[in-house]
Amino acid sequence: MIANLMLQLCLVCSTAVESSVQPTGRVVEYDLVIEEKIMSPAGKAVRALTVNGGIPGPVLRFTEGDTARIRVHNRLKNETTSTHWHGLLLPPIQDGVPEVTTPLIHPGTTRTFEFLIRQSGTYWYHSHTHLQEQLGVYGSIVITPQKGEVHRADRDYVLQLSDWTNEDPHEVQRNLLRGSEGYAVRKGNRQSLVGAARAGALKEYLGNEWDRMMPMDVSDVAYDAFLINGKPRSELVARAGETVRLRLINSGASTYFYAESATGMMTIVAADGMPVQPVKVKRLFIGMAETYDVLIKVPSSGHWEFRTTAQDGSGHASVMIGEGGGKTHLAPEVPKPELYRMEHMMDAALNDDHDSLHDAERPGAPYELLKSPGSTKLPKQLPVRTVPLRLTGDMERYQWGFNGKTMAEEALIPVKKGEVLRFELVNDTMMHHPLHLHGHFFRVVNRHGDHSPLKHTVDLPPMGKATIEFEANEVGDWVFHCHLLYHMMAGMTRIVTYQDPLPEDQVPSLHSSGAHGAVKGHHDHGGGAKEWNGSRWVNLGEHGHEMWSFWGEASAQSHMSEGSLNLRRRHDDFYINWEAGWQEVEDFEYEVDVLYERYLGPNVRAFGGVRLTNEDEAENRGVAGLRYRLPMFVWSSVLVDTEGDVELSLSKEFAVTNRLSVFGEVAYDTNTEWEWSAGASYWINQPVSLVVQYHSEFGIGGGVVVRF
Repeated sequence: MIANLMLQLCLVCSTAVESSVQPTGRVVEYDLVIEEKIMSPAGKAVRALTVNGGIPGPVLRFTEGDTARIRVHNRLKNETTSTHWHGLLLPPIQDGVPEVTTPLIHPGTTRTFEFLIRQSGTYWYHSHTHLQEQLGVYGSIVITPQKGEVHRADRDYVLQLSDWTNEDPHEVQRNLLRGSEGYAVRKGNRQSLVGAARAGALKEYLGNEWDRMMPMDVSDVAYDAFLINGKPRSELVARAGETVRLRLINSGASTYFYAESATGMMTIVAADGMPVQPVKVKRLFIGMAETYDVLIKVPSSGHWEFRTTAQDGSGHASVMIGEGGGKTHLAPEVPKPELYRMEHMMDAALNDDHDSLHDAERPGAPYELLKSPGSTKLPKQLPVRTVPLRLTGDMERYQWGFNGKTMAEEALIPVKKGEVLRFELVNDTMMHHPLHLHGHFFRVVNRHGDHSPLKHTVDLPPMGKATIEFEANEVGDWVFHCHLLYHMMAGMTRIVTYQDPLPEDQVPSLHSSGAHGAVKGHHDHGGGAKEWNGSRWVNLGEHGHEMWSFWGEASAQSHMSEGSLNLRRRHDDFYINWEAGWQEVEDFEYEVDVLYERYLGPNVRAFGGVRLTNEDEAENRGVAGLRYRLPMFVWSSVLVDTEGDVELSLSKEFAVTNRLSVFGEVAYDTNTEWEWSAGASYWINQPVSLVVQYHSEFGIGGGVVVRF
């Protein structure tokens, strides 16, 4: 046992984290049971996944030097599961990333995790399997320093923040992959002509349309509730004059939060578990997967609201701190984002000076305020290797990655023990991305130089930059990914892989479900996709394959029907489009395109396939062509068929209001000549819209559009 603990101690040394913690000899044991349950976090009874019967799971409490022994029991009927100990330094086989470092936990089985606790602070745990984190598989970890807390408090509370959707998370992912604007409509955030005019930003709106710049939003999903410790509203006891430590953990799947207390300024004393010199803030911006310890002082009797507001302004959760009786004091409202003014959005995202972080109504991450109490400087004698990583994505297709590639296309960042890895991060997208590195702390290089803070997660705002660096003093494979759950699943993931030999007891016996075969550039050796890191094979797990998604849309109108069926992955679309009509024509007419389309860039597609029709003067034929997006988001296409005919077309949709759109299309075919249509649609909900449309061949009519 002692020899094994000493081996683990050597394995878990990390950047600037002292290894002076002495084992206490105490073993702290927990049992975590993951099972399915019907719950109502947002007022509607839906399927949830719980840990020990609740959301969140229990708080796991340790002292530095303890040995953690945690048995995870999978009581799910048909699903594997996993548990990642977020922010903890431990041997790679204990990290809990299924099929990458740690075996799957199959239904009806138990896996025991055992590792030395050699750090203190606020951390958390969650499933790293598919979208189970969104369904409720998460909880918190509190580790007390051996010498006690430096900053004493009269009360100590964990506040675990999260977002909740009544929708199946896999359906959420599918809606995002299809490019649906349904969530923006639900939140009232869909950009439109009327909305721009009301905001006094019509010029900016039309300018963005001309530049083919996608509308900005600050959250991908419309949530049904925001929670603190599993509830939208709750109370905590504290007396007047007491100092309260709040351990804030953002366990949201895709929500940034602004935290603010009615008691006044908060004092940050730790970030991601690591101590920082105390600094006061009025409003704290917290990215997914980050943790902050803050101190507040209760001014007088009564109830004082601690509020966490979603970044997009769509809702908040509250804890009332105080004791019975007295006045209720509410925290201030956070102004909603000005979505039409990009400069305003960028200023808010990129503010990094001392004054703006204190005074901004919508501040960014407080990294420039954070200063480590001790030096975090890395050893000078170590070689430094810079790794440029550009954060890239396409919101329309919901594809995210690094340097233009998803993990399925480029999975590994090789590293050798004894070097310093410096990640130069540049965000080329218009979304925030919280980037988390497993098994290490890194320096977030800021104005404090040698005292730059240590973190395991860093937020990168739209068009923002950051430099993080760490000493490669580990072994094995460690995931580096965007902790916005749906971005990670869509490809914004890499594996930092040590090319050094892996100790025999750290080689997991992985058993793949067999659901995914080999991917181009990878190999499948009977245990799922793998990639060669220069010295050994690395398991890629569930992220080592391209995601496929399927959806459809069809209209049923009084005079015609049109629609499509789509099967998509990263660069490939297979679809069937149809148009059929029966009004103002002698016989029922149809035209069906069965096509393959290749994504060549945000504005260019190439396609080919067959066109089937019974229209007069037309016949079935092969077709091929290009689609190109012009300024003002006008789609143009040129099509050539096997009969030598050419078709040119233009199409455009305009959002008039949040729910009302107008659209039009005109086409000229050298065989059948002119055809055009125009209409309007009104969004009822995610599955249904109303539509009225005039078609040059079938006349005018109306009906419904159904999305599935």
